[in-house]
Amino acid sequence: MQSEMEILLIAAISVAGIHTLTGPDHYLPFIALSKSRNWSLTKTICWTIICGSGHVLSSVVLGLGGAALGWSFSTLSWFENIRGGIAGWVMLAFGFLYAAWGLYRAMNNNPHKHFDLVDNGDIYVYQHKHGQAVVPNERYKVTPWVMFIIFILGPCEPMIPLLYFPAAQKSWWAMALLIGIYTTVTLLTMITLVLSGYQGIAWVKIEKLERFTHALGGLTIFICGVGMVWMGW
Repeated sequence: MQSEMEILLIAAISVAGIHTLTGPDHYLPFIALSKSRNWSLTKTICWTIICGSGHVLSSVVLGLGGAALGWSFSTLSWFENIRGGIAGWVMLAFGFLYAAWGLYRAMNNNPHKHFDLVDNGDIYVYQHKHGQAVVPNERYKVTPWVMFIIFILGPCEPMIPLLYFPAAQKSWWAMALLIGIYTTVTLLTMITLVLSGYQGIAWVKIEKLERFTHALGGLTIFICGVGMVWMGW
C-alpha cells in the first residue's frame, strides 16, 4: 500500500495547492477585509484559518462519500484481490470526467463569484462571468461570517476519490494522514497568499487561471490514476 499512498499524498498536495492558488476567493477577500477594516495581522490570519478550516471540512465531508464507497466494497470477498486496481481506475475515471466537466465549464464561461470593493471600504460578492462588465442585480455585503458560509458551501470535489483507496484498505491512519496533509497544504497556501497581500507583495496574476480550477484538479487526479493503472506507480 506504500506506493499507492505516496501517489495519493502527492495528489492531495497537488489538488489542495492548485485549488487554493487558482481561486482568488481563497485569499483576496481576506486581504481586502483586512485593509478596509484595519485588521491586525493576527486577526487577519485567524479569520483566514477559520474560513479555510470550514472549506476543508466541507471538502472532507464530500470525500467521505468516496470513503463510504470504498468501505462498502471492502466487505466483499471477491474485492480483496483487485481493490488496488479498482482504486486506480476510480481515480482515472473520476479525474477524466471531472477534468472534462471543468474544461466545459471554463469554455462555457459559467458564472463565478466576484468580489467588489466599493469606495466606502465595503466589500460585496456577486455572480459574474469572465469578461463581463455589468452591474449585478443581486449582491451581498461580505462580512467575516458571510465568508465562512461561502467557504463551507464551496468544497473541493477532487477529495472524493482520494479517500476511496484507504477506505477500501480499511486504513484509518491513511485516511487521517490524507486529510491532515490536505488540510495543512490548503491552510498554509491561504495564509502565505494572504500574508503576501497584507504586506503589499503582488503575485503573478494567477487568478486568470480561476476558470480552469476544476479542470486542473481533475487533470491531477487523472494523471495519478493513469500512473496507478498503467505505469506501476
